[in-house]
Amino acid sequence: MVSARESDRTRRTLLFEDIRIDHRREGLSIHELADKYKVHRRTVRQALDNPVPPERKDYSPRDRPVLGPWVDMIDSWLLDDQSRPKKQRHTATRVWRRLVEEHGAKVAQRTVSKYVAERRSELNLARKEVFIAQEHPLGAEAEVDFGDIYAYVDGVETKFAMFEMRLSASGKAFHWAFTSTGSEAFLEGHVLAFEYFGGVPRRIRYDNLKPAVTKVLRGRDRIENDDFIAMRSTYGFESFFCRPGVAGAHEKGGVEGGIGYFRRNYLSPPDHVGSLPELNEIIAAADAACDGRVISGRTMTVGESFAEEQPLLLPLPQERFDAAVLLRPKVDSHARVSIRQSHYSVPVSLVGKRVHVRLGAEVVEIHDGARVVARHQRSGKRGSQSLELDHYLEALTRKPGALPGSIALTQAKDAGLFTPTHQSYWDAARRAGGDSAGTKALIEVLLAHRTLPREALLCAMELAVEQSMLDPQAVIVSARHLADRPPAPVIPIASVAKYDRPAPGLSQYDALIRKAI
Repeated sequence: MVSARESDRTRRTLLFEDIRIDHRREGLSIHELADKYKVHRRTVRQALDNPVPPERKDYSPRDRPVLGPWVDMIDSWLLDDQSRPKKQRHTATRVWRRLVEEHGAKVAQRTVSKYVAERRSELNLARKEVFIAQEHPLGAEAEVDFGDIYAYVDGVETKFAMFEMRLSASGKAFHWAFTSTGSEAFLEGHVLAFEYFGGVPRRIRYDNLKPAVTKVLRGRDRIENDDFIAMRSTYGFESFFCRPGVAGAHEKGGVEGGIGYFRRNYLSPPDHVGSLPELNEIIAAADAACDGRVISGRTMTVGESFAEEQPLLLPLPQERFDAAVLLRPKVDSHARVSIRQSHYSVPVSLVGKRVHVRLGAEVVEIHDGARVVARHQRSGKRGSQSLELDHYLEALTRKPGALPGSIALTQAKDAGLFTPTHQSYWDAARRAGGDSAGTKALIEVLLAHRTLPREALLCAMELAVEQSMLDPQAVIVSARHLADRPPAPVIPIASVAKYDRPAPGLSQYDALIRKAI
């Protein structure tokens, strides 16, 4: 780091150069040069006499009329602190308070704080962090961490957790945005990163993230999470846990600095996206762009270094690790399961039952036994509801009046699943048969979506509205014809092969009877 004094000397040297050039080329006088550069004429004469500025004078320290009587006492307190626990040493504020309260000193807090800082430096009491340059063999090590990022999803500023795994040797990094830093995101990030690199580093450095560590013990010992141990066993790498706190951050400085670099250079200002997958597409493109970057102090690009490192990574296992978390919640009376303070719908037939849930970082998959009954995109908002209209159709046949104001209908419209065609058929059916009958007709058509092609049903509803043939069964029959399903082939009887079998005989039974007699 360049000191303030060195910076001032450089500035004065450049000033002397400009003064000498103007004097030589334009013939400006000393007075004119002083006016132009807003300096004293003495400075101009110094510049014309010598291109090197003279050293500034060192002035003797000024007296401290207010603090002077107390400096020896302050020094003794600071020196005595070296034999005391770190957490019970004097702060500058504590020094000032003791002077005022115990000794009646009339001195400003700022004056004391400034002196304490200077004196600690002079007495070498201010600890300065020293960093030791490290060499990382190819394929030997990586670092992992999460960092916060922001993006506008449908115009709303949303916070995401960005996973980063960085290969220490080449600097090649993988990034992926998740809705949380939960266990499923932590494990899924590893799986995606290993597949992105096409291999596994031999050792990975971590801080004490909860998905990996359940308890920090003395030194480097940790009680590790069972799912993390299973993932580590699958891929065959070693784990290294850094010291807790700020000190541990320096033990994986590559990923700490890498997250900040990536955020500043590729995600500033925050992107406007429609969904989390779209944000991850932007992040993936940024990862590819990083291949052309040359890290300070190196001669090769990240992509060139990675090309040398990739063959030295451990091979991927034959089977992909399942990073999903398994849960077994109970379905509530609204046909929902609560997962991490968000609600997801299931078919109404499962109300009151316990179901199996595979909670992934991006997808929530719900099973009833071996059957998948629901699949939702993971929600990142606490208290949110992800409801599918199809899950409630059986209940709505009994309660058609609940459909217009249902959250499931609103979400179906927002997702484009409940189209203007559905709405026009519903409106026409209610005008023709009343609210209840018209809504039941719509629900019957919606149920047909489970077995008939969507496009065929939409066309059939449009025809039904045009022709005022609103009976739901007529719509379904029309959709079957529009689906253009090939009829079952008719096989002529004449073409069926004839198989002649001889009439059964009883001679074998007669032989058995004779033998028995």
